[in-house]
Amino acid sequence: MRKKLLIIIGFAHLLTTPGKRSPDGKFREAIYSREVGREIKAKLEAAGYTVVFDYDGDKLPKTMQTPMAKLEQQRELALRAANVNEFCNQYGKENCIYVSIHVNASPPNDGKWHDARGWCVYTSPGRTKADDLATCLWYRADKNLPHVHKNAIRADWSDKDPDFEAALYVLTKTACPAVLTENLFQDNREDVAYLTSDEGRHAIERLHVEGIIDYIQKFMS
Repeated sequence: MRKKLLIIIGFAHLLTTPGKRSPDGKFREAIYSREVGREIKAKLEAAGYTVVFDYDGDKLPKTMQTPMAKLEQQRELALRAANVNEFCNQYGKENCIYVSIHVNASPPNDGKWHDARGWCVYTSPGRTKADDLATCLWYRADKNLPHVHKNAIRADWSDKDPDFEAALYVLTKTACPAVLTENLFQDNREDVAYLTSDEGRHAIERLHVEGIIDYIQKFMS
């Protein structure tokens, strides 16, 4: 393991971000992401790795707060990317990886339960080192999550790897290999039931820990 190696765990949204919850309001993506992320951090640290968060506040710093939801989200994303890039400056971008943990939702995010289900991982468009990180995570998801329906583990093999590509801010504005995992759907009853079960929570944690370590051992050792 490299002496200066740094794993950056990213959280989903803020507690003030509108939506981002199950239709009944019992599941909140921001809370779940933080709970799971902290467990992933603890397990990686127990294995000897150095782990930090992109931004662990529930709200923006007071100097950045605004009543405008769209502007708040823009500031939040900019803050997370800036923090990641500062870590890259300190450790060297070649010694850092960034994994942002989210839970998916079906468009148009209308506050209703939907049928879409499954796990997937995103990278920025084009071929980068993030594709290898995403592939390691995907195969661990394929191993750890139950295959109870056809979209249990979603993939886009059109470019010969399983990740989906999108120009998401935290993937395109950060210097190190960066991926975003969508851990099932917060507006699907079955997915939420699994996510909040002990079995499901541990599986989500485990696939991230194992996938991250796989990548480090294969591509950063």
